[in-house]
Amino acid sequence: MRKIIHIDMDAFFASIEQRDFPALRSKPIAVGGGTERGVVSAASYEARKFGVRSAMSGKMARKLCPNIIFVSHRFEVYMAVSREIMSIFHEFTDLVEPLSLDEAFLDVTENKLNIPSASILAKKIKEQIKEQTGLTASAGVSYCKFLAKIASDYNKPDGFFLIKPNEAESFLENLPIEKFFGIGKVTAEKMHKLGIHRGKDLKALPMSELTRLFGKIGSLLYQLVRGIDQREVVPDRTRKSIGAEATFAEDIYLLKDLHKELAEIANELFSRVLKAKTYGFTLTLKVKFSDFKVITRSKTLFHLITSEQEILENAYEMLNLLDLKNKKIRLLGLSISKLENGNKEDWVQLQFNF
Repeated sequence: MRKIIHIDMDAFFASIEQRDFPALRSKPIAVGGGTERGVVSAASYEARKFGVRSAMSGKMARKLCPNIIFVSHRFEVYMAVSREIMSIFHEFTDLVEPLSLDEAFLDVTENKLNIPSASILAKKIKEQIKEQTGLTASAGVSYCKFLAKIASDYNKPDGFFLIKPNEAESFLENLPIEKFFGIGKVTAEKMHKLGIHRGKDLKALPMSELTRLFGKIGSLLYQLVRGIDQREVVPDRTRKSIGAEATFAEDIYLLKDLHKELAEIANELFSRVLKAKTYGFTLTLKVKFSDFKVITRSKTLFHLITSEQEILENAYEMLNLLDLKNKKIRLLGLSISKLENGNKEDWVQLQFNF
């Protein structure tokens, strides 16, 4: 049986700003979102109490929290701190799988300190992060990635939570469905309409019914609600890009309609970028015509793409340069690649695939 730790830094970007600028401590702050069309990248816990969240518009954040303080991004600083934290992880084990700049899975079944207790190791890691960086982290410990991820979010901030093998099923049975890692807002709403509110409601359904209701993830949900997750911590998997696209119910040919659709795709792409806490240099536009012919156009910038406005402006530029006269379009897509880890290399970034 594996021993898995999931470490998640607490309000990473915002906490770094509060650490480096004492005047911001104990204040509601948001990283990003200060411009007219700005979007919040991260919010301090003081701001979260008012409902401010990442990917929220700055306008909405200010409405919810009139005293909020907006601060500009300092990505090079965040990346430098991330490298420091990842280095700490590797002092305990080489089986480290980063999910973003501020979180990772660690397999400590066999570890460099030869300590059999994953709980002791998790607490040591938290202490070392605090000592070296001045930041707090939350740790979840269990026998699989799914449960370790849920556990790390259970007592935030500066939390620790252990889910033992013999407690896993009863824990999941009583867990609200929104707390299941991988179940998003749309799926949760669908489940509520079906009378599925907690794990025990999900567990009551046979695999055939879950597959009918939720497609290919149905069988996975059947396993996960029973605490079954055989996925290993894989340290060498890399993610090359983050993207979003839309296929239209009817083909589009008017430029103003294309611009409108592209704006929505850019918004979705930037939301995914913020969620992944991963940024890149290259923006790619994908266009599929009514005859299913596909073309792509890319533009590489000399700096990281860190705003929705920048995505949209460059996407419009590439689209406007295309010869679209008398051509109907069935799909548009945008993606960001050449992802950054602070070393000008591909950033080791995974999204949990459910």
